[in-house]
This record gives sequence, C-alpha cells and structure tokens, in this order.
Amino acid sequence: MLALRYAYVLALVVWLGGMVVLGAIVAPTTFEVLQAGDATNGRAMAAETFGQILTRFHYVAYAAGAVLIISLLAMAVLGPRPRAFAVRLALATAMLLVACYSGFVVLKTIDAVQLEAGGLPSLLPTGDARRLRFDQLHTLSTRLMIANVVAGIILLYWEARDHGQ
Repeated sequence: MLALRYAYVLALVVWLGGMVVLGAIVAPTTFEVLQAGDATNGRAMAAETFGQILTRFHYVAYAAGAVLIISLLAMAVLGPRPRAFAVRLALATAMLLVACYSGFVVLKTIDAVQLEAGGLPSLLPTGDARRLRFDQLHTLSTRLMIANVVAGIILLYWEARDHGQ
C-alpha cells in the first residue's frame, strides 16, 4: 500500500507542480526574455518555445493521470479503500480527460490556426476571424489548465488531510 500511495502522491505533485510552474514561471518568463532580446521575432520564438514545452508537458500529464487512476484502483482493490474513493477517482479521471482534450484537440487546433494565419495570430488585425479563434482557444487552454490545477489541489488536500489525522 505504501508503494501505491507513494506513486499516487508522486504523480499528483509532479503533475500539479508542473502546471503551476508552467503557468506562473515558464510562460511569462519565456515571453518576457525572448521579446526583450528581439522585439521583432521574440514573440514568435517565445510562442514556438512555450508551445513545444506545453506539448511535451502533456505527455507528463497523460502519464501522471494514468498513474493516479491505476494507483487509486489498486488501493481500492487491495484495501482499505481511500476515503471519498469515487470522488477522487472521478476527479483524477476528469483531469486526465481534460488533459487529453487540451493536448489532442485544443493544442492541435491552435497549431492549425497558426499555420492558417502564416505566423502569430496576435499580429493579425483585431477583427480577423483567425485571431479571434486563436484568442478563444488560448482562453480555453488556460481555463482547462486552471481546472486541472484546482482538481489537483483538491486531491492533494484530501491526501494531506487523510494522513494528517
């Protein structure tokens, strides 16, 4: 049981910590540094760099989600079943589904819009449909990440609460 709980907590903190670091440190720093270094091409380089980082991080999210679900199921089978097992399993499953949707649908659509725009959609006129679509997808991507952060914090709280008693 200790090994299963360890795998569960490790996967959760890697995933949750990764999302927080990406959103709070990597994205803003990447854009700030690259734009300051090259006003003309910096934003495009930052967008490409962060897009690649985010794409690679999704593989971490898929693996972490699988570990969460498998370890929860194994703990339930081997007993005792974790408190609020069904809710935890539902949250972990929802997090994995959100990550899959974000990675396989949203990021792919963002790439398609950027390809269609021939570069950064943010450089297109304000009313351009491609720019509007990109902005919608970027907002959706951010909201999906925030939803997963919140769900991850809830799972981490339950884990800490259960073992703090």
